[in-house]
Parts: sequence; C-alpha cells; structure tokens
Amino acid sequence: MGKVYLTGAGPGDIELLTLKALRVIKAADVIIYDRLANPDILEEAKSGCEFVYVGKEDGRHIMPQDDINETIYQNALKHENVVRLKGGDPFVFGRGGEEAIYLLERDVKFEIIPGITSAISAPAYAGIPVTHRGVAVSFRVVTGHESPNKKVSQIPWDNFKTDDTIIFLMGFHNLPQISKKLMEIGKSADYPVAVISKGTTKDQSVVVGTLENIVEKAKDIPTPALIVVGRVVELREQLKWFEGNA
Repeated sequence: MGKVYLTGAGPGDIELLTLKALRVIKAADVIIYDRLANPDILEEAKSGCEFVYVGKEDGRHIMPQDDINETIYQNALKHENVVRLKGGDPFVFGRGGEEAIYLLERDVKFEIIPGITSAISAPAYAGIPVTHRGVAVSFRVVTGHESPNKKVSQIPWDNFKTDDTIIFLMGFHNLPQISKKLMEIGKSADYPVAVISKGTTKDQSVVVGTLENIVEKAKDIPTPALIVVGRVVELREQLKWFEGNA
C-alpha cells in the first residue's frame, strides 16, 4: 500500500506552488486533481504518471465526493506515491479533512501539504490586503456555496455585523443573496465590495462596487470568482500592482 499526499496546488499562479508540493508531484505515480488546480502543474510530473480528473463545477460533478474518496483509496492500493492535488489549500473548503479521515479509517498513510489559499492571495493580487492597520484587524473566510435563503443555514450571519473583512469563496452565484443578507444585518448599502475573477492568473479581472450595486456591476464577470467585503477594498486604488504585470 502506498502513501497519499493531500496537496494544495495554490490559487492559480503556478509560481505560488510550494517547493514541497512540487517535490511530491515530480515523484507521483498518479495525480488525482481538481478543476481549480492549474493544469500546467501536471507537466511537472514524471513520465508514466497517471492522471485522474475529479473536478467539480457548480451543478456539474464528474463524481460525487464519496466516489472521490474511494478513488483515492483504490489508487493507494495500487501505487506507491499518490498525489491528491487540490486547488488552493486542502483544508480551506477543499474537503481535505473528509478525504484524510476516509484514508485514516482504512489504514492508509497520508500527509497534508498545505497550499496558498485564494482567500488571501487573490485579494493580494488585486491590491486588497485582508488586514491593514487602522482599517481591519481581522478577516473571516466563509463558504459562499450555501444559499442564505436556506431554511436552516450553517452560516452565522449575525456574527458578521462587526467583522472587518469578509471573504466569500465559491459564492459568486449567491452574490445577490449575500449582498442582501449583509445589508439586512446592518452593513450599509455603500459598504465596499470587490469581486475577483480568476485571481493570480493572467486572466484575473476585478470589479469594485458596493453592497447595493455589486450584483449589477459584476454580472458579466467569469468564474471562478471570490468576493471581498470590507473597507480594505478601498485600498485597491493605491495598491493594484498586478494589472499590467500579468
């Protein structure tokens, strides 16, 4: 039985891949990879490495998570070095914990290789620091995949009233509900919001607006996209270093 490396691929820019991740990718016998992992990373694999795509898109999954778990396990039975390559970081809404527990229950050795999450790197490439002295001393990262209109929500919206910076991942399709919910809990209609599409890549684009108008302003932006809410968004005009450098 082999070993599984639950590996973060980073946010998109291949140069943000960690040295440790690159090392295990070069040694991998099989790479089981997500949609959000930069496909150029696969070119670093050795000759003869197998590739298994298990990407998920909103409303369209190649295979359900239970089957992904089993696919990882079955490959561990056949191969010495198995890399499970996940966009961003395995433990930031990446289902990495579930996959690790599945392997643990079957006595499969595994290692977690963290990756740079888009929650901080995409805003950084957009010129938006998630914290800034005198503006924001904290930030919250939230799954935006769950609709705020669910009868029973796991998202503690009332806790967001005093948050400095809020980053929603996988939430673009729920942007109208997110904006509405934040205004309902007391955020002002003119509160700053940015939507960052394909962050850290040459195709990155950024739309800045307010809770009141961001839905209309960002309606044509391509996915994947994340949402940043907070006064730190106002720093973008000074700090947007990436435009023209991609």
